[in-house]
Amino acid sequence: MIKKYLIVFLIAMVPIIELRGAIPYAVAFGLPTVPSVITALLGNMLPVPFIYFFARKILEWGKDKKYIGGFCRWCLVKGGKAGEKLLSKAGRGTFVALVLFVGIPLPGTGAWTGTLAASLLNIGFKKSIIAVICGLLLAGAIMLAASFGVFGAIKLL
Repeated sequence: MIKKYLIVFLIAMVPIIELRGAIPYAVAFGLPTVPSVITALLGNMLPVPFIYFFARKILEWGKDKKYIGGFCRWCLVKGGKAGEKLLSKAGRGTFVALVLFVGIPLPGTGAWTGTLAASLLNIGFKKSIIAVICGLLLAGAIMLAASFGVFGAIKLL
């Protein structure tokens, strides 16, 4: 059982997949809901402070390097575009926009991208973390509802 929770935790840490993959995994394998969601949230939040404080610096440093430059530039452009889009739509409602950006489970959104965008936009750490947590709670609720709907329908067949 602990092995399955560890897998949920690790899946939630993976960029792009995050808790959008961890929660359906937990539901599919019949793990208890509350501990699974908490494990996924913790796994998804663990990299967030590191992304906020170090990702921008590492990407800026690596953008001119021979082998990693293309990837670093791509990440900076992707994070910058996400941040610009967020600001253009949000105006003064940046906090709510960041919550929705992280919380609506679409490709290219989530804690990793949202935190990188917040870092690139110089949104304060505390405000960013609270927005990401709120967004993850929203995404978790959406994915939990979707997972129970999909897997509940499969069980009925």
